[in-house]
Formats: sequence, C-alpha cells, structure tokens
Amino acid sequence: MPRRRIAAVILLVAAVAVAVLSLARQGDESAGGTTTLKVAVDAGDGSAVSTWSLTCEPAGGDHPAAAAACAALASVDAEVFEPLPDGTACTMIYGGPQTATVTGTLDGSPVDGSFSRDNGCEIDRWERLSALLAA
Repeated sequence: MPRRRIAAVILLVAAVAVAVLSLARQGDESAGGTTTLKVAVDAGDGSAVSTWSLTCEPAGGDHPAAAAACAALASVDAEVFEPLPDGTACTMIYGGPQTATVTGTLDGSPVDGSFSRDNGCEIDRWERLSALLAA
C-alpha cells in the first residue's frame, strides 16, 4: 500500500508541475515576451564606443532615448537583426564608418545583430533602427 501512495503523490506532483508550467507559458505568450537589449555603437572616428542597455514595456535602461527606441522596435520584425542573405544586390552607397551590435531578446526571442553603413542595404537596416542606434 505505501508504494501505491508514493506513486500517486509523485503523479499528482508531476501533474501540478505540468499545469503550472503550462499556465506560465500562456502568461508569457499573452504578454508578448520581454525586450532586453544591449546596444554598442562605434562612431568609427576613434572615439569611445557608446554602450547602452534597453528594456521595453516599460521603456527603461540607460539608453538616452529609450521610449523612441522601444517605439522603433515595435514597428520592425526581428528579421531586421538577421544579416543580409548572400548575393543580395545593394547599391554601392557609402553611408559612413559607423558600426553597431545589438544583442539580447526582442519580444522574448533572442537577437544578435551587426549593423554598418557600408552600402544601401545596410544603410536601410540602420535607418529602420535609427532611434535605437543613434543617440
């Protein structure tokens, strides 16, 4: 008899744990996940690299324009953090020596993006996140 009680208690604990985890996941999905980013921008002129942290909902961290940066992030897809596909045709316009990296989570999904202003496609990616990358 004691073995059956122990087995029943173990099954009950497991069922409760599964239910709690399921509810926690539903809560995360309804909240849309969190946004917590580290941003590093190099002006390319030999000055120090600017680094900031950013959280959204509510906007926070030490980013100098956190609210504007969060608004910019709300209007883009996570694909903007992906590198351009090989063979992408881009105009050969040089936009400047600036580079940036952004790592962390966007709406709960991991992101790790590198940005430059080396050609028209890269300038477009930079401009889509200008509030995040420029102070």
